Amino acid sequence: MKKTIAKVLPKIIGNGLNAVSYISPKYASAKALNIFATPRQGSKFNDKQEAFLNTANQHTLSYDNLDIQTYNWKGSKDTILFVHGWESNTFRWKKLITSLHQLDYNIVALDGPAHGKSGGTQFTAIMYSEFINVVARHYNPSAIIGHSVGGMSTVFYQHKYQNPDLTKMVLLGAPSEFTEVFKNYVNMLGLNKRIKNGLNKLVIERFNYEPSHFSVAKFSKEINVQGLIIHDRGDKIINHDEAELISSNFKNSKLITTQGFGHGLRDDSVNKAVINFIKA
Repeated sequence: MKKTIAKVLPKIIGNGLNAVSYISPKYASAKALNIFATPRQGSKFNDKQEAFLNTANQHTLSYDNLDIQTYNWKGSKDTILFVHGWESNTFRWKKLITSLHQLDYNIVALDGPAHGKSGGTQFTAIMYSEFINVVARHYNPSAIIGHSVGGMSTVFYQHKYQNPDLTKMVLLGAPSEFTEVFKNYVNMLGLNKRIKNGLNKLVIERFNYEPSHFSVAKFSKEINVQGLIIHDRGDKIINHDEAELISSNFKNSKLITTQGFGHGLRDDSVNKAVINFIKA
């Protein structure tokens, strides 16, 4: 029953917005963008997750009057920053954090905007990249590991700020083109052309660029770090073609294609590949 509701609800929302668009297309587009940027679930912690996070030193930073919650498992080796994805949180990294911390790496993770203990009610990859910048300036990581939109935000960050101390970047199941993310959202809700065009205009108004500007593949051309890209052939959230596009533009990167791990890429073989890359 819940699965049926979950499948039908986006279309119900989309039909409602489409109806409103005939009266006020700008209002319908704004509501659609608001829904797009608002996390619904999965970003808050349960007791089990809290217990793990409480093993870290926790520190709050700030960006644009929003709290940025960070977690630090201290070690004497290089600092590794973990960046989770949409409707996720730092706990998703437990196994990999534990393994790298046992090797004495200095581990840092953050909660994204409107996720976990960080502030805000909305989330965009662009805002997330600014959170990453604040955290990177404070902790000075030599490597960043990002999953899904966390990987996209990591590339946005490095493209804009060109941190000279960052030497390695891991992108797990990361999307390349913001236009594809938007397209998937529009298709999921069945939004009409009025709203689609309105969404594009709102992005230009808020971020001064068209959606097509925000491209991980394009930005990767100007990033001079070692890159590891891991993507599953059967990823149903982000198509494997996105990884191939990033890899073809990210000049100092390696692409590993997996099978059967889906978008989450939760497998010991993936963790092992990441650890070997960090250690090399």
